[in-house]
Amino acid sequence: MSSATRHRLPLAGILRLGRPSDIWFKPALSVVAAVAPPNLILLGLGRLDLAMYTMAGSLCALYGHNRPYAARARALAWVVLGMVAGVAVALVTASLTSGAVILVTVGAVLAAIQKGVCDATRIGPPANVIFTFISSASLFAPQTLGQVPGHLGLALAAGAWSWLVGMAPGLVRPHGPERRATAAALNATAAYADTRGTGEGHAPARAASAAAIHAAWQSLLAVGDRPDTTRRALERLLVRAEVALAAPADADPARLRGWARELRGLRRTLSLDIPGEHADELLGLATELALPRPSLRHRLAPFAPIAARTAIGCALAGYASLALGVGRPYWALVTAASLYQANVTLTWRRGVQRVVGNVLGVLAFAALAPLAHLNAVALVLCCVALNFGAEALMGRNYWLGSICVTPMALLITEFARSQDATELMTDRVVDTLVGALVGFVAAVAVTNRRAGDRLEHALTEAERARENAARLLAEAHPEPRALDGARRGLATALVDLRATADAAAGEWWQRALPEDRVVLAEQAGHRTLAATVRRQGLAPRQHDPGTTTEDIRP
Repeated sequence: MSSATRHRLPLAGILRLGRPSDIWFKPALSVVAAVAPPNLILLGLGRLDLAMYTMAGSLCALYGHNRPYAARARALAWVVLGMVAGVAVALVTASLTSGAVILVTVGAVLAAIQKGVCDATRIGPPANVIFTFISSASLFAPQTLGQVPGHLGLALAAGAWSWLVGMAPGLVRPHGPERRATAAALNATAAYADTRGTGEGHAPARAASAAAIHAAWQSLLAVGDRPDTTRRALERLLVRAEVALAAPADADPARLRGWARELRGLRRTLSLDIPGEHADELLGLATELALPRPSLRHRLAPFAPIAARTAIGCALAGYASLALGVGRPYWALVTAASLYQANVTLTWRRGVQRVVGNVLGVLAFAALAPLAHLNAVALVLCCVALNFGAEALMGRNYWLGSICVTPMALLITEFARSQDATELMTDRVVDTLVGALVGFVAAVAVTNRRAGDRLEHALTEAERARENAARLLAEAHPEPRALDGARRGLATALVDLRATADAAAGEWWQRALPEDRVVLAEQAGHRTLAATVRRQGLAPRQHDPGTTTEDIRP
């Protein structure tokens, strides 16, 4: 397929509502618990003008809800430190200069760094947008050097409270995130089993199942090797999911869904009938845990083009806003930063969603403003309610959540002093349109030719992993640990190949993609993956055809 056929700006389905996340209420309630106490304390002290700094720490509670608690503790700590670091740079810059061009430039550089680090570390949702929103607003807050330590202390204290809020559910359900990830893998595999491996929609269902299983393994691996009864049960269930992925015609979708329902239940302990509890099923875990993790620099490298888009797009959006005389250019900067996704096509979709959501959000602000302006208590309560609504609705579609985010951002500007509502609304609409237009133009102009290179690399890795597994299958008595490690390595390579191919398919201005080679590599890889499962004796024996040359040939 030539690159020209991908130069389309789709509109169908962009505003369609999806199903809410299974845990939509967790970030929604967490942000309320993290935001309300600091704001109410400041309200009681008569210093609501300092709420912007506590909000920096409070919004850290939005992160990490899909991570196991041991991994979440580390991730949330880094989120808080990253947030405070961004605010520190912004406040020091604001105290040293009032030049709007310099402030926008610093904001754009910060946005690019935040985008690159969040993508490389996969710390999301909501990824970089919250960091950029807070640091950009801080750049335009009047400041002196003497005030900076106190303001950073407020952000750090609120961030510590957010850490406690994020970790609190672990006291009740210590394995909740891992159980949800495993249940998602079982449900996705059951959907693939419904197709029997050949029915309508089997290819996307297979890819979704493989991705869900991989994500669940990563969830377990994130906490290291800490054996207990629940963890061992989850590991065995994931092996059952892998078996169903390899042999969908022999799988029982109802049984897979039954296990998933049990995992999502409220019981702390699990009582599951899991067949095939072989001692060698989990040999590959120790191998994966022993593998060295790539450095942050190595993980950042593939995202350099997206970071460059972010820096250029945010800077140009801010400059354009300044040229138009808008009083809050950081809104245009944040709008541009929020657009950038894995490729140009997804960036376009996010741009449409952002504009629709923000315009409707401005109308929502017009309706809420009279209520919020009754007194300071009403203002704080409106902001807390909008925080809840934003997180409750964001999972359905970005534009729907933006309807709550926009009036919340407008009301926050009034914590320090009351402002003209008409001016606020006008500035917001103009900055949204400027940020979306300039940001998208930058996305188109700054090419990402590394997308094709990444796809070639993913193809090579998938083919190498398949060849390694095939070589072991050809041996008369392959070493069990090596075969299990090869199976997991191949599964990971196939998931990465599909994700990379999807991202590259939506990118513009690049050479034609090797789509036929991708399809063949996926088909051969999944055949070999199924053969390794049968060779390990994990698949049902009654339908085991044995390993054939068809299973291991390229």
